[in-house]
Amino acid sequence: MPLKIELKPGEKFIVNGAVMVAGKSGASLALRNQAVLLRGRDVMQESEATTPARRLYFTLMLMYIDPDNRAAHAQSFARFLGEYLEATTLASTRAKLERIGGLAVADEYYAGLKLCRELIALEDSILTLTQSSANRPKPGQKP
Repeated sequence: MPLKIELKPGEKFIVNGAVMVAGKSGASLALRNQAVLLRGRDVMQESEATTPARRLYFTLMLMYIDPDNRAAHAQSFARFLGEYLEATTLASTRAKLERIGGLAVADEYYAGLKLCRELIALEDSILTLTQSSANRPKPGQKP
């Protein structure tokens, strides 16, 4: 079954390692065979990989779009996954991490990236709560 996506004008995307840009009026793209496709909004820069979930996402993304260096990226991915599993005790997070690891082993990188985005959203919400708690005045302290 072909994959069909609609691209906004000027939207960047990667197909089999080639960075492409949709024209001024956008584009409709149909892939009729197996290909690596990643939209620009799903591309993460290395400098953005600043949390455990983001490091997982970044290395998994590299495994997906850079098959020539997949083995090296897979080593980093396995290390980051192991560190994250070691650090978390939340059953739901551990289950997601194990599922992401299974998807990576099965070469289902895009599905793994989708789950990583869920972990990133969870991390963001936790970090936001932590920062807002740190900024709250302590009991007896004036705001």
